[in-house]
Amino acid sequence: MAPPARTAALSALSLVPLGDAAVTIVLGQGIDLDTNSLVHAVVAAVRAAALPWVLDVVPAYASLAVHYDPLHTDHVTVMAALETFTRATLESSELHQRDVREHLIQVRYDGMDLDAVAATTGLDPEQVVALHCEPLYTVYMLGFVPGFAYLGDLHPALVLERRAEPRASVAPGSVAIAGRQSAIYPLRTPGGWHIIGNTVFRPFDAGATPPCRLAAGDFVRFIPAKSRT
Repeated sequence: MAPPARTAALSALSLVPLGDAAVTIVLGQGIDLDTNSLVHAVVAAVRAAALPWVLDVVPAYASLAVHYDPLHTDHVTVMAALETFTRATLESSELHQRDVREHLIQVRYDGMDLDAVAATTGLDPEQVVALHCEPLYTVYMLGFVPGFAYLGDLHPALVLERRAEPRASVAPGSVAIAGRQSAIYPLRTPGGWHIIGNTVFRPFDAGATPPCRLAAGDFVRFIPAKSRT
């Protein structure tokens, strides 16, 4: 019998046109590590297949987008091929293994919202730091701005709604939490997450190859750069 996550993904499987040269493959709804793991397995399998008409494969929480060359094939052929390919991948006894990296990122836990997060959660700041460093985070997906990685899952004691009033400017390197996720702001942008620390790690460098240092499916572990004073 297939594991529950695979059974659910097969039941939820649908393919939706995304413009005139891409298809979204839906495996579920919401944010769930098991479903996201299946998304990355399908992404890895599609990439490994080296289909000549595939231009790019982009994972999200519970879906993936396959961009194809419309001069090489047609939409009907793509939809049929991807559905067959995805079902075969999910039904396989062994999912395609993907290359993943683990990133160890030092954080100075001196963020402007650290004390407020502690007060709201009923913890002291040191407990917030310890709980934020406890999980091995998965990069669910990249979005919002280049290099912005959505990391999960946050320790349940730290789950908070976003700030009621987003800030107009958040500095790059800000380490923040919201909902069940954490993130590092790669660029100076507006933001509504709770900033609990800062890091010299920069997730995005336009001059690097590749420019994004974190990839969907990677793992991240945070460690304190120094004790909070």
